[in-house]
Amino acid sequence: MTGNNHIVTDTVYIALGSNLGDRQAHLASALEAIRALPGVLSIVTSPIYETEPILTPDSPTGQSKFLNLAAVVKTTLPPRELLVNLHKIEAACGRTRSTEQGGNQPRTLDLDILLYDDKTINQPGITIPHPRMHERWFVLKPLNDLAPDMIHPVIGRSISELLAELEGKESSPQRQRDTGKRQGEVTGMNTDGHR
Repeated sequence: MTGNNHIVTDTVYIALGSNLGDRQAHLASALEAIRALPGVLSIVTSPIYETEPILTPDSPTGQSKFLNLAAVVKTTLPPRELLVNLHKIEAACGRTRSTEQGGNQPRTLDLDILLYDDKTINQPGITIPHPRMHERWFVLKPLNDLAPDMIHPVIGRSISELLAELEGKESSPQRQRDTGKRQGEVTGMNTDGHR
C-alpha cells in the first residue's frame, strides 16, 4: 500500500495448458486456484484452443493435443511469489517438474507467466517476459484475444503484430503443428472467469 491507502495492483498475463488426463478439468481447477490466491483481485480468460504438442527429438511420441488459453490477472502479488504459487497449483494437479527429463513432456497442467505489466525480470528461476512466447502460436493466439495492443516490453511490438508475423511465416514449424481449433470456454466458466 502507498501512503494514501491505495492498493497497487499489477496486470499479469498467464498461459495455461494441459494435455494429460481431463484437460478441461485441470484448466478449470487451475483457474479456481488462481482466483483463490490471496492478492488476486480478478481474472479474465480467453477462449480455449486445441493445439498439437511441440515435439523435440527428446520428447516422448504419441502425446495428446493440448488445450491452451490465456488469463489476465489483476494482483498485488510480486512476480516470484506468484510464480511459486503457480508451481504449487501445477503440483496439486499432478505435475512433477523434477521428473521431467529432456524434450517437451506431456503435462497435466502448465502455467507460465507471460507478461507482468511492462516489467522485465531475468533472475535465476524467473524470466519475464516469457522468453519464447513470441515463437508460440498457442501462446500468442489466446493472448491476442485478451490484449492485442499490449506491447512486448523487450521486442517493442504489439501482441497482434507478433501473432501476424508468426502466422505469416510459411515455414513456421509451430504454424504447421497447431490445429488452432477453438474449443470455447472451460466447463462451468464464462470468459470473464466467473461461474
